[in-house]
Amino acid sequence: MSRVYRIGQIVPSSNVTMETEIPQIFRMRETLYPERFTFHSSRMRMKKVTQDELAAMDADSDRCALELSDAAVDVMGYACLVAIMAMGLGYHRASQTRLEGVTEDNGRPCPVVSSAGALIQGLEFLGAKKIALITPYQKPLTDLVVNYIEAEGFEVMDAMSLEIPDNLEVAAQDPMQPASLIDQLDLTGVDTIVASACVQMPSLPAVQAIQDQTGIQTLSASVATTHQMMKTLGLETNIPGVGALFSI
Repeated sequence: MSRVYRIGQIVPSSNVTMETEIPQIFRMRETLYPERFTFHSSRMRMKKVTQDELAAMDADSDRCALELSDAAVDVMGYACLVAIMAMGLGYHRASQTRLEGVTEDNGRPCPVVSSAGALIQGLEFLGAKKIALITPYQKPLTDLVVNYIEAEGFEVMDAMSLEIPDNLEVAAQDPMQPASLIDQLDLTGVDTIVASACVQMPSLPAVQAIQDQTGIQTLSASVATTHQMMKTLGLETNIPGVGALFSI
């Protein structure tokens, strides 16, 4: 009998993409491997992607981790990426350690993956050095994301901001939109493309399309988060059609 894993998700209250794209990749894996998955969420309030709302939301993440540990989930994924990056350089490490401590104190220790940390780990896994990325954020938040990534040792060659502050409007974007925008990025010298540096902006079908179109390895925040969750669980991650991370 195949094992069933419980996947916990710490989700901004207005985020609807994390609970679609991440399970979709796990379901794709189910067609190839015996393991099965169930999905369990706890929500933090956030409607507008502003620094004040992001900070208030992050403060609520401890409660979410506590609730999910009550369900004895096997791994937790925390989005959103920019909430972590807005809290200061390298904050994903402190956040993950704190949230894991919450689960330990509750008697249900559980590893925590943040989308911010997963993106950094995904870039490292791919050996990325020079990056281009697309975000739905207003430019000051995109600049913050760029600075965070560069502080981790990468060079961001170009970054596009779609300037969308409303989080539900971010979710309403066409999942193939990143592929249509790629020609507007300067890809000179770029070795890795981040199709969406946000787990709320849909992009899953665009990841492989961009990689096929440009010949440049491509990932997204949600793809990186799913990959890191699977790696944390010790699972095989060879899944065709989801970009470079899942083909190594």
